[in-house]
Amino acid sequence: MTELLHLTEPDLWEAARAAGMYEGSTRGKTLAEEGFIHCSLPDQLEDVAAFVYDDHPGPLVVLVIDADLVDVPIRYEAPAPGAPEYPHLYGPLKTSAVVEVRPWPAE
Repeated sequence: MTELLHLTEPDLWEAARAAGMYEGSTRGKTLAEEGFIHCSLPDQLEDVAAFVYDDHPGPLVVLVIDADLVDVPIRYEAPAPGAPEYPHLYGPLKTSAVVEVRPWPAE
């Protein structure tokens, strides 16, 4: 299983679970606004958390996504030439592809 990770707010994840679909992209932005859902690989998560959520006042959750269960295109793209590539989901994420939800920061 290729493990993709996505940081989000607990309330957004709970709303997605109720709907069966997650359509957030990154902090404060939706899939419709960005065109994809930002994800990371396990070794990228800490840097992403520091960059995007450093000043976030509340707890977050990490969605652990099984890439084999994702039914939309996954593209690995760098934000700038020479930068590391990050996985992006080009469509909504079925909640059934999320195999674990972890607290962030890790307990």
